Amino acid sequence: MLLWYNKVRFKYTLIIMPSKKASGADNQQERLRFIGWIVGFVDGEGCFTVSFFKHPKSRLRLKWQVFPEFVITQGMKTKKAVEKVKKYFGCGEIYLNKRHDNHHEHLIKYVVRNREDLLTKIIPFFEKYPLLSAKKRDFLIFARIVRMMNKGEHLKKNGLKKIRLMVRRMNNRKFR
Repeated sequence: MLLWYNKVRFKYTLIIMPSKKASGADNQQERLRFIGWIVGFVDGEGCFTVSFFKHPKSRLRLKWQVFPEFVITQGMKTKKAVEKVKKYFGCGEIYLNKRHDNHHEHLIKYVVRNREDLLTKIIPFFEKYPLLSAKKRDFLIFARIVRMMNKGEHLKKNGLKKIRLMVRRMNNRKFR
């Protein structure tokens, strides 16, 4: 909205011209709603994982690769929602997982593996807008591991051992 006073024959008139764009407050509210939606979506459908791969012929001294990733898995029917998350973060890839069992639709996976993207986009987002479920604990461990890797601790025997112990505490659910 644009406000100004117009002086005509010694009289001042207030002129109000509505903006064609949404106000900053409206944009902020919409953005916060979308951020809340992302947090809820990841709370329900996302996963923070760290895998280990043995590479006997690797140049790495310890012959193990530590592989952190942030993943959201959905059925094809929900592809647009996953694409919105990818667009928001501006990183990662969407992969198709064709199913050949008795399920009725293929799966898609949004995956962020690039350590720089994890450190500069994914981790800061979930630190600023925390998860509300038990997944929050997994995220905190995940973030710590990625930061340890950024310091090169995964390349040392002691660091790799610490990371392995931390990973054991992730993604464990008690079923009743």
